[in-house]
Amino acid sequence: MNQKQNGATSRTGLLFSLAWVFFKIGLFTFGGGYAMIPIIQSEVSEKRKWISEDELMHIVTIAESTPGPIAINSATYVGYKICGILGSLAATVSVVLAPFTIIFLISLFLESFMKFTLVANAFRGIQIAVAFLILSAGIKFVKKLKKDPFNMILVSLTVAVMLILDIFALSFSSVYLILMGALAGLVFTAVNISREKKAVSTEDKEDEK
Repeated sequence: MNQKQNGATSRTGLLFSLAWVFFKIGLFTFGGGYAMIPIIQSEVSEKRKWISEDELMHIVTIAESTPGPIAINSATYVGYKICGILGSLAATVSVVLAPFTIIFLISLFLESFMKFTLVANAFRGIQIAVAFLILSAGIKFVKKLKKDPFNMILVSLTVAVMLILDIFALSFSSVYLILMGALAGLVFTAVNISREKKAVSTEDKEDEK
């Protein structure tokens, strides 16, 4: 009986911990989902060791490839990983609670709110900080990638495409970049499988001789 009570208490504590962590992430993060990534990494992977950094990279990839905001998708996955459906619900609700409340209140007074010089200057400063957070998250993920030819070529091509789009002010949906990356991954995998089959077939023939 005591073991069951201790287990229930431990699970409840973990749910509250999940809710609090993702509430803080939602409350103190500006700039959207990408700016949340380094904070999620710090809180979930580095401090609490709930998931590894490699697993977080996979979560972010899946969250970006599926419908919905990346921060909410990441919170849903991490919550489920740690504490099942209740954990998923606690993390998801908590990460959107503060932003929803703040945006709702700001929307009521947006025009008068933005007329204050101090507020406008503060948002300019926040934009710079957000750009740094996103850049920092990107650099960390690139460092974690395996340094094989496929990854290096794909990263280089992506950076080149993004620079060209920005320089020439071309409109190109990020969805297509994701689909192109997925297609490149499938082609690369198919080529590797074909090579492995040929290598095995060659070895079998040599053994028969």
